[in-house]
Amino acid sequence: MLAFYGALELGFIYAIMALGVYLTFRILDFPDLTVDGSFVTGAAVAAISIVNGVDPFVSTILAVLAGFVAGCMTGILHTKGSINPLLAGILMMIALYSINLRIMGMPRVSLLNEPTVFAWVRERWDALGLDQPFRSFFEGLGLTTLPSTWSLMFIMLLLIIVIKGITDYFLKTEVGLAIRATGDNKRMIRSFSANTDHYIILGLGLSNGLVALSGSLIAQQGGFADAGMGIGMIIIGLASVIIGEALFGTKSIFRTTLAVIFGAIIYRIVVAFALKVDFLEAGDMKLITAILVIVALISPKMIEKQRERMKRKQKHRLAKKEGGANHAKSA
Repeated sequence: MLAFYGALELGFIYAIMALGVYLTFRILDFPDLTVDGSFVTGAAVAAISIVNGVDPFVSTILAVLAGFVAGCMTGILHTKGSINPLLAGILMMIALYSINLRIMGMPRVSLLNEPTVFAWVRERWDALGLDQPFRSFFEGLGLTTLPSTWSLMFIMLLLIIVIKGITDYFLKTEVGLAIRATGDNKRMIRSFSANTDHYIILGLGLSNGLVALSGSLIAQQGGFADAGMGIGMIIIGLASVIIGEALFGTKSIFRTTLAVIFGAIIYRIVVAFALKVDFLEAGDMKLITAILVIVALISPKMIEKQRERMKRKQKHRLAKKEGGANHAKSA
């Protein structure tokens, strides 16, 4: 049960990254591989700032700004340098690996015993004595295995609600609608004399800002920033988006962003429980991710085919009945 709570907490943090991936992958239709680098950039900037005495909240904001700049650079490479989107992302990701090492000055920066955002929240939470009411409530529901504190889960739930609300609102503003339209049909938007380059750069900047925020929070939650912690982040982000969309649908922006958040949480829960299986190890995580994405991609198509087959059978049955009735009348 504790694995479930841990997965839920991580799911909230990774959901921020998944929302960033959703902005580029679905809204801008841009395969942005910068994510693997900007995730670490966020962690590196936050970690090195905290270690050097900067307030953890200011450090987190600096991490977001660094991610935003990294995303804008990818956008500039693509729009002004006419580099293929995939290649622009790969080039930026490679460049960020060296930049991140420069920022940290070493492959890993420890945050143990350093003031982090979560340590600040934990202190206030403990001072208010909020764990006991939560514990009593859940024990009343019959749950016996409970986490030592609810502070991280509470603050992350609050943060993801705020970020989702801002994302939904932004995508309905004039600029947000222009970014959505750029992803749908770039040529049409250009025919209205709109500068699509600006929207692509802004969209990539915002996306990587969210990814960097997620990276900075993961570093503060885990107690370290590592140069290799971003490997495969784009796959985890895509898995979250695809799983969420497959399970909850995409009828509106509100529903889709909610689906992405749930997708990230479900992904973390499935991985946590899969790793509890005896024959699976931590190194199998990439394989589990790949299987989850394959299942999420194939399942909706198989369900749709099954529905179409059922509809055809129903139509055939009705036609057969009508044919029999007409034959009886004519006889």
